[in-house]
Formats: sequence, C-alpha cells, structure tokens
Amino acid sequence: MELVERARRGDRRAIARLITLTENETPEAAGILKEIYPFTGNAHIVGITGPPGSGKSTLTDKLAKELRKNGKTIGILAVDPTSPFTGGAILGDRVRMSDLSLDDGIYIRSMGTRGKLGGLSKATNYAVKILDACCFDYVFIETVGVGQSEVDIVKTADTTIVVALPGLGDDIQAIKAGIMEIGDFFVVNKADRDGANRVVTELQAMLDLNPHKTAWIPPIMMTVASQNEGIAKVVETIDQHFSYLDESGELMKRRQQRIELEVEDLVVQKLFSYINKKMGQGNRYIQDIEQIMSKEKDPYTLVNELVKESLK
Repeated sequence: MELVERARRGDRRAIARLITLTENETPEAAGILKEIYPFTGNAHIVGITGPPGSGKSTLTDKLAKELRKNGKTIGILAVDPTSPFTGGAILGDRVRMSDLSLDDGIYIRSMGTRGKLGGLSKATNYAVKILDACCFDYVFIETVGVGQSEVDIVKTADTTIVVALPGLGDDIQAIKAGIMEIGDFFVVNKADRDGANRVVTELQAMLDLNPHKTAWIPPIMMTVASQNEGIAKVVETIDQHFSYLDESGELMKRRQQRIELEVEDLVVQKLFSYINKKMGQGNRYIQDIEQIMSKEKDPYTLVNELVKESLK
C-alpha cells in the first residue's frame, strides 16, 4: 500500500491518515494493520499516567526535548477524555505541546477516548503500532488524567511512569489502588511545592508493602518539569529500565503477554460484532428482551444461545 510506504518514509500526512483510518475502523483498517505488523517491535513504548493536574503534558514535552538532544525520534499519543454528551474532545494536550510539532523528529497525535475507560482510546494500540512501524525510537503515551483506574496502559507500554504531585490533600489517595501496581518508576512532579518530600515517603512506604518483588525496584524521583529540573535523570531511568527489561528477558515476556491479551480482545470484538449483527436481524432481539422482561428467559441463557449459534 502506497500510504504505508509513504508513512514509513516519514511522510507526516500519511502517518496521520493511517491513524485516522484505523481509529475510525474503516474497511481499510485491517489491511493497514496487517501490512505494518512485520515492522513493529522496535520502538520503546513509554506510558505516562497519573492524576489530573500532575503535569503529565509538561513532563512529556520536556522528556521529548531531552531525547531529541541525543538525536532520538519520538512519537507522542496524547489521550484526552471524550464528552459523553457531544462525543467531542478538547485535545488540550496537543495545544500545550504545540512547539514540539515544529520539530521534524517528533510526531504528536491527540486521540479522544470515545467512551473507552481505562485511560486510553480504543484505537491507541493501533496508533502505537503505526508509529512503531514508522521507525520512531520512542513512542510516548500520555493517558487521560482520571487517577485510580488508568491501568490499561500496562497492556501497551514497555515502561510505565506514574506521575504524582503534592498538594492534593490525601496525596496518595489520588494514585493508589491498581495504578500503584503498574508503575515501573514514579515521578513526583512540581516538587517545588510544599509536601513533595512527604509524597515521596508515602510512595516508598506503599512500594515496600508490595508483595510482588522483582529484580527491578521502582525508583522514585522528583522533578519540576516546568523548569526542566530532574528531566535528564528521568530520561536516564527510562533507558535503564529498558536495558533491564531486555537483559532479563522481561521485555519479551511482557510483549508476549500483550499479544495474548490483544488476540483475546480481537476475538471478543469479532464475536460481539457477529452476535450484535445476528441479534439485529428481524424481531429476534426484541422478542428475546421481552422474554427476559417477563421472566420467561434469563440473560444468561440468551448469552449461551447466542454464543452457540455463533460457533456453528
């Protein structure tokens, strides 16, 4: 496909077009993903997650600029929440990083969640593959700032950075639960504020309670991203973590697990699409719902019937 060839040569419009086609689930999407797949697996995928206002966009901006000093190329996917009323998204992250768009070694794409929970857009994984196949050294994924449930990033990223900040009252409350378990390292941003040291102490205490110990001990570092303080150390830690993953065999293990999850998701999507289409034929769906409402049938029986029919 000419569009894929142009994108792999660095044509920004072609890259944007490929992402749009897959994001909108057009008929060409499957063919695009099949064609680019052999070229994937080379980029270092870095997820940046954390509560709203923690400075994820500023941190991403500064990390990209620091990596560019070393001649690295970076693709950035900034995921913004989609309105449940209009279906639109402000896409403010791209506005905050607008100066990066002038750099030929950086590509920025904003994506709305389109109702998908977990901090990522449904099509984020496809966009990551496209940027990976287009020879970017790093792909940064900045998730939605929803706090305690942004755990989908671990299904996509090689390295996950959890960003915290002081001044949220119960500081750790904003980032605890599942998100504490997915961080490969933690960044306390806006560390010039009062309470930064307390956040570091609380993070360390929670990490010490983690029963799943590995050879990699998640470090905690402090930054003031707006002033470029601590950014070089974060970049160094990103590379150190990737080296650890590669040398320990954890990188291949994580990527295999991600493939397994992706295949499962694709099967579920395919099955659901088929069943949804089948239920929409004639009055079958309405009749089934009416039977469930009248207690003549239960939802579990209906699901079993539909699955059996789809497997015939």
